[in-house]
Amino acid sequence: MNVLTDNFSLYGKGFLGTVELTVYASLLALVLGFLMASCRVAPVRSLRALGTVWVTVLRNTPLTLLFFAVVLGLPRFGLVLPFQLFAVLALGCYTSAFICEVLRSGINTVPTGQGEAARSLGMSFGQTLGDVVLPQAFRTVIPPIGSTLIALAKNSAIAGAFSVTELLGTYKPLSEMGYSIIWTFVWIAVGYLIITLTIAALFRFLEKHYGVAR
Repeated sequence: MNVLTDNFSLYGKGFLGTVELTVYASLLALVLGFLMASCRVAPVRSLRALGTVWVTVLRNTPLTLLFFAVVLGLPRFGLVLPFQLFAVLALGCYTSAFICEVLRSGINTVPTGQGEAARSLGMSFGQTLGDVVLPQAFRTVIPPIGSTLIALAKNSAIAGAFSVTELLGTYKPLSEMGYSIIWTFVWIAVGYLIITLTIAALFRFLEKHYGVAR
């Protein structure tokens, strides 16, 4: 227990770092995932191609490699940002590909007659998608989106290798100070458990109030 009590501020700093990464990267992933899902089902071929390339490349690229590409590659093009922002970009873009496919699968569950009826009333593609299709699709994709964001929270541990303050990275200074590595990781695991259970509880609440009754 002294591993935690003697180093509570260090654990707290790492915990808050992971929470910040998770929140900001989740928001980015949801926005990009929505945009790419819209492209994937758009009637314009070039937009569908953009969405397909985005999903194919990011889903089949190791996250660690994407971190290297963002952290080491973007500065070569003159984009210099704090490491935390680079981590948010890498995590958010990577997860957006999975969010996109979750949303697209939800869109495909909406009967095609819904979209056809909306278009027959003179609604544009954007209006049909935003006012008719997505509200219905959202109700079916709440659980898988929650699972995807839980995976994002755990994937944030990679950021520690790129000079970003996060929970897993606390084991290095604690190990150097001679604390038991087993108990160090036990309390790190507890921190991740708190974060993931909070996300799970949030999405259970959303599913209970907005999900499709089964």
